[in-house]
Amino acid sequence: MRSIAVFDFDGTLTTKDTLLEFIKFACGTWNFYIVFLLYSPILILMKLHIFPNWKAKQMIFSHLFKGMEYKRFQDLGRQFANIIESFRREEIIEKLREHIKKGDTVYVISASIDEWVRPWCEQFNVADVMCTKIEVSLNGLITGRFLTKNCYGQEKVNRLLQKEPNRRSYYLFAYGDSRGDKEIFDFSDKIFHIR
Repeated sequence: MRSIAVFDFDGTLTTKDTLLEFIKFACGTWNFYIVFLLYSPILILMKLHIFPNWKAKQMIFSHLFKGMEYKRFQDLGRQFANIIESFRREEIIEKLREHIKKGDTVYVISASIDEWVRPWCEQFNVADVMCTKIEVSLNGLITGRFLTKNCYGQEKVNRLLQKEPNRRSYYLFAYGDSRGDKEIFDFSDKIFHIR
């Protein structure tokens, strides 16, 4: 039987939420606090599970990045991937390396945005990265909407099954740290809850 290991990104392979750190990097700390103050009622409702997580995230993303040239956003993502090095979680990265060394198939599955998670993951030779993807218009501008569902909760399981549909053919390890990993934990054979 094959072994597959899936790793969450934010708070698992890193010590921080990279979306928040990316916003500070790309827009400045001052703008970060203004936007979060502006959207604080929605964020409170989201924390109370009254307002959908994906919708709050998309609203803030749209406010900050709608209309930006996609090429510029890609460049910012690649630059930010280098900054992620300063808050990587070494002990979990070592687990990822061990799985690869054993010949296991390794996926990184994250609600974060593909444009900085994928470049950062390239150094590890993982099989694939599954993230939230953003929509880009025909003229190369960010629309402010997500192209895929926010890769959180059940969507993590759905994405894995798109890649690996025959669940009986593999033993599944899952590494995660938050509520967003509950469904992939429930779906796995062995879990590692990072605290």
